[in-house]
Amino acid sequence: MGEPRVVASPADIAAGLRHPDLKQALYDEGAVIMEGTVLTLHGEAHRRRRILEFRVFRKDFFHWYERTVFPATLAGSMAGDIAAGRSELVDLGYRVTMNLTADFAGVDRPEGTAEETQALLRLVETFSEGATLIHSTRPKDTVRDEVRAAIAAFEPQFLAPSVARRRALLDRLAAGDIDEDALPRDVLTVILHKGDPDEFTPDMLTREIAFYLQAGAHSTANSTIHAFHDIYTWAEADPARWARLRDDPVWFQRCVHESLRLHPASPVAWRTAMSTVDLPGAGTLEAGQTVEFRLAEANRDTGVFGADADAFNPHREVAPPTLPFGHTFGTGVHTCLGRDLDGGVVPRGAVDPETHQYGTIALFLRDLFARGARQDRDDPPTRATHTARPNWGRYPIVFDEARAWA
Repeated sequence: MGEPRVVASPADIAAGLRHPDLKQALYDEGAVIMEGTVLTLHGEAHRRRRILEFRVFRKDFFHWYERTVFPATLAGSMAGDIAAGRSELVDLGYRVTMNLTADFAGVDRPEGTAEETQALLRLVETFSEGATLIHSTRPKDTVRDEVRAAIAAFEPQFLAPSVARRRALLDRLAAGDIDEDALPRDVLTVILHKGDPDEFTPDMLTREIAFYLQAGAHSTANSTIHAFHDIYTWAEADPARWARLRDDPVWFQRCVHESLRLHPASPVAWRTAMSTVDLPGAGTLEAGQTVEFRLAEANRDTGVFGADADAFNPHREVAPPTLPFGHTFGTGVHTCLGRDLDGGVVPRGAVDPETHQYGTIALFLRDLFARGARQDRDDPPTRATHTARPNWGRYPIVFDEARAWA
């Protein structure tokens, strides 16, 4: 029904993303991997799926994840790079975030080898390209064929053994041999324990877990690289800034939030009207018409974020209810489930640095900078060419011991 209506006002986007008669539409092109996943469901079906999978976030989940799962996963993912004294941040970012997302999704890597990680990473990268097919610069049918092949490889190699281990634990739970706290804290376990088998057919289960893998790895990795670049560039312009980044982890998180504002994982959100809808900023939409919410543009609105909205400025002040990262994690029922996992909790007044939840992006970057990570001056970063999204394609870094934080 023609080109999408465009909405760029932050307030109008907030209202539109909360509208119950607008259905997710950005991932229709990527149905080969996204069909029926929690991100593409609408209405009651989406509500039920979200309630089910939100069971992962049991009491103290984020505190436990940041202090128990994250340090071990990060250390294992980075060991070879630290030993080599250098890394390529796009590859490293995907490896770290893919391993973290696999823990959360429920995909086991029993061998724990670099080869196993690379095998899963190749599959996840293919899933990611399929999910963001609308922005791919490659032939779309070629990408779809690659995604189908990746799904066919993922199920027997990774998903089936992960399902089998969890079903065995659930049998032990039913027999009274273990209690629920002994179960893995991940999406796959929740689905197998509480989900409807008629809903989660083998194909649907594979797509849902593959979706969590790619969504977490793809968006978090790209956000991490953008934040590294923004923080590093900003601090290098005035080396005195490094001391506060080192000494104030809450301030460091604020810098990450500023970068997240500038670089939302998806620059736009698309919705399709399910009925006639009167929408602020777009007028009247008939059923089947699409609206494009320009998140990246709204995140740089000078009326909300100031005259320097295009610049990285962690000193920026925004008035509530605007969040420091704007619409980066979405709004309404499709707000990213991993928002607090990636970005942590937005501080409200003074917080205790020892107990505050920082998010995995800030923790990952603090670890890198603490080890003296900097750009490789002999091998500058380059942008990605396989997508229209403004992502980094290659970002070499070195670990300079002279710059390591004591």
